[in-house]
Amino acid sequence: MDEAGRGCLAGPVVAAAVILPFDYRHAWLTDSKQLSPAQRDRLREEICREALYWAIGQGSHAEIDQINILNASFLAMHRAVDQLCQVPEFLIVDGNRFKPYPNISHACIVKGDGKYLSIAAASVLAKTYRDELMAGLARDYPQYGWDQNAGYPTVRHRQAIFTHGTTPYHRLSFRLLPDALTPVCPEAELPLPA
Repeated sequence: MDEAGRGCLAGPVVAAAVILPFDYRHAWLTDSKQLSPAQRDRLREEICREALYWAIGQGSHAEIDQINILNASFLAMHRAVDQLCQVPEFLIVDGNRFKPYPNISHACIVKGDGKYLSIAAASVLAKTYRDELMAGLARDYPQYGWDQNAGYPTVRHRQAIFTHGTTPYHRLSFRLLPDALTPVCPEAELPLPA
């Protein structure tokens, strides 16, 4: 299992669970952050076709605000496991923390998306699903650039929050703007203060 969107300012956190065939191999399947969008899209199709089972789970922006991002990530992972058509014998989870899933043992693997193909596959599915979801939301809120930044705290995204305020999808428990934010001249594209 892996998740995408923990560091975003808007939208859900998305997790994926993937069970690959025992002998599955792929030359360039790795951590989704190291792949181009085109590579991720190609891999997504293959993973959905070749995986024995796969599923997606989400923790909404409202749940993130209620229970915090870490617990919402665990909730999304549990929901992904809930959706699998086969109960896994064992869970391997990217990262160093996980809330145990009932009656299934697990191991946390730091940088697991670069070590295990099933975690890398989950990384790709979570990332592509979430990016697609945020691109859809961007049609209603184009000024935030979610089709390009997926809700991450880019200069453009933070400037849009400063200029237009928040949307119903923003994580209000997050620090959306730096304390000393000043307006940015769009023509000059000056960076926001850190």
